[in-house]
Amino acid sequence: MRKLSFLLLFLAVTMFAQAQVATNIYWVQFTDKNNSPYSIDNPEAYLSQRALQRRANLGIAIDEYDIPVNPQYLQAVADCGAQLLNPSKWLNGVSVYVTDPAVIEAVNALEFVQSVRNCPNDLKAQEQKERWLANEMKPSAEPNRGTRGFYGGAEAQAKQLNVDILHEMGFDGTGVIIAVLDGGFEGTPDQNCFDNMREEGRLLGTREFVYGSTTVYSQSTHGTSCLSTMGAYDPNQMVGTAPKASYYLIHTEDGNSENIIEEYNWVSGAECADSLGVDVCSTSLGYIDFDMGQWNHPFEHYDGHTAPMSIGCEIAASRGMICMNAAGNEGDGTCTLGIPADAEHIVTVGAVDANGERAYFSSVGPTYDGRIKPDVMAMGQGTYVASGYGSWWPYYNGDGTSFATPVLAGAVACLRQARPYSSVQEICDALRACGNRAENPDNYYGYGIPDFSQALEVLSVNEPIGNTPAHIISVYPNPSHGEVHVALNDLHKADLTVFDFMGRKLYSYSFNGLNHTTFERYLNTLESGVYFINAVSESGSETLKLVLTK
Repeated sequence: MRKLSFLLLFLAVTMFAQAQVATNIYWVQFTDKNNSPYSIDNPEAYLSQRALQRRANLGIAIDEYDIPVNPQYLQAVADCGAQLLNPSKWLNGVSVYVTDPAVIEAVNALEFVQSVRNCPNDLKAQEQKERWLANEMKPSAEPNRGTRGFYGGAEAQAKQLNVDILHEMGFDGTGVIIAVLDGGFEGTPDQNCFDNMREEGRLLGTREFVYGSTTVYSQSTHGTSCLSTMGAYDPNQMVGTAPKASYYLIHTEDGNSENIIEEYNWVSGAECADSLGVDVCSTSLGYIDFDMGQWNHPFEHYDGHTAPMSIGCEIAASRGMICMNAAGNEGDGTCTLGIPADAEHIVTVGAVDANGERAYFSSVGPTYDGRIKPDVMAMGQGTYVASGYGSWWPYYNGDGTSFATPVLAGAVACLRQARPYSSVQEICDALRACGNRAENPDNYYGYGIPDFSQALEVLSVNEPIGNTPAHIISVYPNPSHGEVHVALNDLHKADLTVFDFMGRKLYSYSFNGLNHTTFERYLNTLESGVYFINAVSESGSETLKLVLTK
């Protein structure tokens, strides 16, 4: 039997009383977002300032995906007698809990409801999953690591990526927010390696999306172990790849069942991360087969645009979040990936050992449409992690692409800190280009193990060649507290367009350097905020960010 999930749990899975209520969970799909009280023109109503700033940094406009589910639709579903669970604005629907079939009939009859999907689980299949989990709850032997330095037992996994070079340069994740979406974070509050995170206020909060749970600090220690590979800071014992980043812990996976509703949970969790201004999402989850076989994912679903979670990953990436997802632990074969590892614009991570050799269990591609997956590799065999079980067994060595993923995600957070204006696509491309198998990628290693010191250079601003100017125009001072001046560096004229942080065009002007006064006068009328100036000339085009703080 194929494994039902590759979420690795290492000791006893805590059961909770409401596990089987998934039998009565449904997904309600809406037809539209018409007559919503929310609008593209007022994103502050549903996105945090930090989320808006991330979009401004990356030149991403607000669009219909950002508009929340119409609250009138939600109220109408509730009025039918359904208990609302998790709405999703990206998928435009809501999960509900219903025990009376008449309620479902009433919901289905609503004119703005496109369909209702039942998402039950089966107790026999659940028992099979629990037996599989029991076989996976075995720590691996510790590899020969030699004398432990600053990173402690995590030295091999950090230095394999050369992320220690970024740390030495001061890029340790400071100012970057990572969301860990997982199956539980039991033991996190008591683990010493997170003391520094708590003391500095970098554990920003938790969010719960699994029906029946009351806290993220239950069900599983898996999320705790994943978090430690990034956020641990216990010098000479364990230091993670992003030891000074800030974190949100988001619970989306129900360890007591394998239900397609968990994919919808994840999308709602990712939307939450987006609205909070998260920069990097690390997910060590994946789905292939479910308790009820009619929802299983056949090979043709692996096109990056079919499964609910894969669709959510694509939208998340388009919002400017860098999504890292484990490839899976299904080993060799034809596309043994778990959804959403097939998504195109995310980084799918496979596992290697300390010597850079692929772990036997690491899942392989290709996707249904022929793309290479995984994208890159990181240490996921013999990975040093925190256990979540306190001082009697604080650390151990674990196996799984579940651990390779956050190891890499932490390094990506350091890269994001160093290159805050690089697009998601540019960062993903840089990781592939700097892999040790970039010249000969395949579906076993992807593009290989990325060298983050090289990726930093790839994302550096290109130096001018010969007499070619570095920029078509210069805007100064920037940031500005008052007057703004603009100079033309190109020998020819440039057509300038000003956009606000939501991507709305505000002003266009043909600039030849002699008529700078008119354009400067316009810029000086703008209120405080972030703006983008796109310049197009015969030599090319560029977009510069202008920050006004009056």
